[in-house]
Amino acid sequence: MPTVEVTDLKDGDFLLDVREDDEWQAGHAEGALHIPISEFVARYGELTEAAPQDGRVNVICRSGGRSAQVTMYLVQQGIDAVNIDGGMKHWEAAGRPVVTDAGQAGVVI
Repeated sequence: MPTVEVTDLKDGDFLLDVREDDEWQAGHAEGALHIPISEFVARYGELTEAAPQDGRVNVICRSGGRSAQVTMYLVQQGIDAVNIDGGMKHWEAAGRPVVTDAGQAGVVI
């Protein structure tokens, strides 16, 4: 399973958040693309339109389980994808910003 640590990510790296809507609304990484795992197959085209053609897709969820499933699917599709170890829990613990859609400080639930 291709994996990356939160501390290895740079500002501007492409993030795909696969958490459910209530988790996203509570707080997320600014600029991430949100496609809940429960809707992922139906909305796959949104990822292919938004993802950089020659860049990596960094997949994140709350703790790494759901994002691991999506990462494996993407790798099978020939996409350069990695799972973010520890997910949003590690993101928040590393001091990375967590925001709401309104731009306010968010929380990871």
